[in-house]
Amino acid sequence: MPSPDTITPSQLSRLIGLPDAPMLLDVRSDDDHAADPRLLPASVRRDYRNVMSWATEYTGKQVAVVCQRGLKLSHGVAAWLRHFGARAEVLEGGFEAWVSEGHLLLRSEHLPLPATAGRTVWVTRARPKVDRVACPWLIRRFVDPSAAFLFVAASEVGAVAERFGATPFDVEGVFWSHRGQECTFDTMIQEFGLASEPLLRLSAIVRGADTDRLDLTPQSAGLLAASLGLSRMHRDDLAQLEAAMGLYDAFYRWSRDAVAETHNWPAAPSAVGRTVP
Repeated sequence: MPSPDTITPSQLSRLIGLPDAPMLLDVRSDDDHAADPRLLPASVRRDYRNVMSWATEYTGKQVAVVCQRGLKLSHGVAAWLRHFGARAEVLEGGFEAWVSEGHLLLRSEHLPLPATAGRTVWVTRARPKVDRVACPWLIRRFVDPSAAFLFVAASEVGAVAERFGATPFDVEGVFWSHRGQECTFDTMIQEFGLASEPLLRLSAIVRGADTDRLDLTPQSAGLLAASLGLSRMHRDDLAQLEAAMGLYDAFYRWSRDAVAETHNWPAAPSAVGRTVP
């Protein structure tokens, strides 16, 4: 049983990808990180050596701290974070335990460098419908929780990317875009190494809704209808994105936890009031 200030890999894995997941801080040494540069999904690299200079950023927040083996570095950082008012836990067994148990890991070789305020910045065409909402959801839940998204005129995506240090996505001729019959959401799952069963199930739903192949999954038509409705409810693209986050959270939880559950009413004719022959 973990101590009150630790969380097991299996416990943490159930929280990753959810809107109330703790903030994940990777405080491995530079040598340990260089030996395996993969990251826990949505985690942020922080330098344990100057924890006192950044600890106040996490005051009042739920945090899980990850070092190589869950020993001195993560325990020391978590203690300092609690000193400054964070609710900080240590990942039991650290990065090594997470890897040995086979939990999801984020490949970082294609992760854009942080721009303003330590966040990644992405740019795409305005008036999103499906893919340009699904991708920001994936990024915020599994890659960079503080990522910023710029929605601009289609003709200006390339210039804005260049002038503002943003990464373009879901436009022609860029790395993060459609490939063959797969959409940008598929590309991100593959390139970030996030090919878990729930996310692959969700990607099929997104692909069907985004590429006019509603026969791919029974859920694709519903996602398309909800997405088009949201696009007409909100004139502001960022407001639409925020409203849609809960929609994708719900589809993800169904994909992870509820695919076998059915619902029917009435389930069977009631026996109440019957006359027994």
